[in-house]
Amino acid sequence: MDPVVSPQAFYWILFIGIAILSFSVQANLNRKFQKYSKVPTRDGSTGYDIARRMLEQHGIGDVKVTCVDGQLTDHYNPENNTVNLSRDVYNGRSIMAAAVAAHECGHAVQHAKEYAPVKMRSALVPVVQFSSKIVTWVLLAGILLIQVFPGLMLAGIALFAMTTLFSFVTLPVEIDASRRALAWLKHTGAADSETMKNAQDALKAAAYTYVVAAISSLGTLIYYIMIYTSRRS
Repeated sequence: MDPVVSPQAFYWILFIGIAILSFSVQANLNRKFQKYSKVPTRDGSTGYDIARRMLEQHGIGDVKVTCVDGQLTDHYNPENNTVNLSRDVYNGRSIMAAAVAAHECGHAVQHAKEYAPVKMRSALVPVVQFSSKIVTWVLLAGILLIQVFPGLMLAGIALFAMTTLFSFVTLPVEIDASRRALAWLKHTGAADSETMKNAQDALKAAAYTYVVAAISSLGTLIYYIMIYTSRRS
């Protein structure tokens, strides 16, 4: 029986759908960033100030806060124990800067407390790094040789599945980091009732980017599985 949707049709539906969704989510994030970058923090703290205080109050003294170039390039690097903030966040005195800085410190707290999804995500990093280097070539060769060596295509699908799993494991990690950030901002009074709503809205907009990445990865995985099943039938 022929599939209801061919792999080619599914690919274009996926490609166009994800492109539209990604554009919408990124545009929304940029709007939120611009909007809440104009809302000052309650006490005039910069993103750097927020990050330092949050780390100190969690008893984390071995993590440095650094400034990096670019916009929305903020990240926590567990390999060298650094919270890296973009210039607008590092120097910014807005609730957006505070929310982003606290979120990245939330990742440092996760590592300090050995949060289970973070441990799982960290364990997947070397697997995903290896997979990303060869998965495209394995899948291409697998598609070309599927009638002769079907196991190669299955190997490529398994490698790509690791990337998909990584994307989905990332979701609870990011959501939890935002939860920790918001809880700290509220507990310390770094944000009042109104700016707390702003911070929550900003971090929610950022979280959607990870949701789109996970959906895109899952859709691509399904596409490769469809190619395998259609060409083997």
